[in-house]
Amino acid sequence: MRGFDLTPYRRSTIGFDRLFDLIKNSRAAQCDNYPPFNIERISNDRYRVTLAVAGLRSEELDITAQQNLLQVTGRKEETFGANRAKVLDVGIANRSFERRFELADFVRVDAAGLSDGLLTIVLVHEAPEAMKPKEIAINGGQVVDIATNRAAA
Repeated sequence: MRGFDLTPYRRSTIGFDRLFDLIKNSRAAQCDNYPPFNIERISNDRYRVTLAVAGLRSEELDITAQQNLLQVTGRKEETFGANRAKVLDVGIANRSFERRFELADFVRVDAAGLSDGLLTIVLVHEAPEAMKPKEIAINGGQVVDIATNRAAA
């Protein structure tokens, strides 16, 4: 997405400045591709983030959810000594990492699990009642007075 100019969109939208800044800065902030991850949409309001964390145990992983930020940290201790001498080629990345995901408003972490080297985090989008769509009934043939919010006589 290098070289994509968002200026025309900024001129015709209101209140999306933060979103455009996130789009612009998201790729620059995450140059390191470790650990690889997938983001899936399970349903309209549920998402699943899966990170490949081969070689890490649950005690070596931390998941922190703050407002609009999900941070996954892995701390792998370097192993030296007798076991290290037996390894001829290291193909599995055994290193510490920190991966951050920007979350939309009203997204919370529902569950997390580690199985077969895959860390799975389930996210739920819970919009407050005031933000959910409502169907508005139309008064048949009556004019509503805006000042009193009642049918005009």
